[in-house]
Amino acid sequence: MALATRTDRQPSLMRTFWGSTLGKKTVMAVSGLIMIGYLVAHVMGNLKVFFGPGEFNAYGHWLRTMGEPVLHDEWGLWIARVVLLTAVIAHGICAYQLSRRDIRARPTAYVHKRRRASYATRTMRWGGVIVALFIVWHILDLTTLTVNPNAQPGHPYENVVATFSTWYGNVIYIVAMLAVGLHIRHGFWSAAQTLGAGNARRDRALKTVAGGLALVLTAGFISVPVAVMTGVVS
Repeated sequence: MALATRTDRQPSLMRTFWGSTLGKKTVMAVSGLIMIGYLVAHVMGNLKVFFGPGEFNAYGHWLRTMGEPVLHDEWGLWIARVVLLTAVIAHGICAYQLSRRDIRARPTAYVHKRRRASYATRTMRWGGVIVALFIVWHILDLTTLTVNPNAQPGHPYENVVATFSTWYGNVIYIVAMLAVGLHIRHGFWSAAQTLGAGNARRDRALKTVAGGLALVLTAGFISVPVAVMTGVVS
């Protein structure tokens, strides 16, 4: 009987964690850090485009075979995709639910205006929507090649050049990367606070790291379309 009681409590604890504001913020923080880790690896891979089609296409091939011979062909890639997709969905759900909870908590406008928040903080919600829409477009453009006008299956270097040879491809990508940068700048610091890494002493250092990380990643991603536009990569 006692064993059954303990077993019955487990789902309740999980529901309590998920239902709490702290629980949702913790899920957002962990999923956000997973996505930042992915972005760091992704930008490093993207920069291989500057070393020519041979190296970049070899990198694209390695993505499909990573983990071999322990893992079957493309299993490593699909594991990474599932982890990333889970993080994106969890992050989005928690962001939406926390936003709705915040609105319900203050149904009327504040009588006195609060101190103006930073630009990154005020645009987090719209930035998240922009990034979510970009992810869909990015998959259709460079994974399924559905919207890439001059796609060549099995030739990632040529497909990247084709994408950034169009004005709209450049605009969509650059706007999305600026949104990603703002999201990281606020999100990294916020995640550190939620997970207990931040305090009054480390606050300035964490903000500096967040700003530097956002700047490096944004510049790294944007450098690719700029290189194609200027003919450095062709």
